[in-house]
Amino acid sequence: MIAIIDYDAGNIKSVEKAINYLGSECTITRDKDAILNADGVILPGVGSFGDAMGKLENYGLVPVIKEVANRGIPFIGICLGLQLLFDESEESPGVKGLSLLRGKIKRFPADAGLKVPQIGWNSLKYDNPGRLFEGISEGAYVYFVHSYYLEAEDKDIVKASSQYGVNFHASVESGNIFACQFHPEKSSDVGLKILSNFLKICEKK
Repeated sequence: MIAIIDYDAGNIKSVEKAINYLGSECTITRDKDAILNADGVILPGVGSFGDAMGKLENYGLVPVIKEVANRGIPFIGICLGLQLLFDESEESPGVKGLSLLRGKIKRFPADAGLKVPQIGWNSLKYDNPGRLFEGISEGAYVYFVHSYYLEAEDKDIVKASSQYGVNFHASVESGNIFACQFHPEKSSDVGLKILSNFLKICEKK
């Protein structure tokens, strides 16, 4: 069973639909026991960094997520879910993230001549071998919707990057923690393969 964390942060149903399409059972929940007994955990999300951290705290989910990480349960953050794993975001000064991974979330520069947010398809460059991308050729296109991007402190955890005015970190992996700035559930066959690779990791845990 895959647990999709429910903290009122959007795009949950599309993630649920993708997981079900791949033949796995999932539950949308904020129940501690359901999350900690899951084979894998997904933290989706769209919206504001500060609002999302507030909701995670209000629902008592911050210590639950940290326990998931400590127990070695496969965990993936998607879009805002990636950003929340890090220390802080320029979107919400003074708000602390989960700090499961080290790094900052920055806003795309306005002087790059590009529309912000980035909405649409963009290609991936592989920085280091990543288990989410097994069987997927470098240069594959995935779907992004975001105004802020990750700058990870530890470059070894960066598995894929992309380019939009600046080079930014698009996917990371550290132990049992995975994350994608893009939306695999909206990225057609490539995205489904990424989610399938994650589900295989969950089966092996």
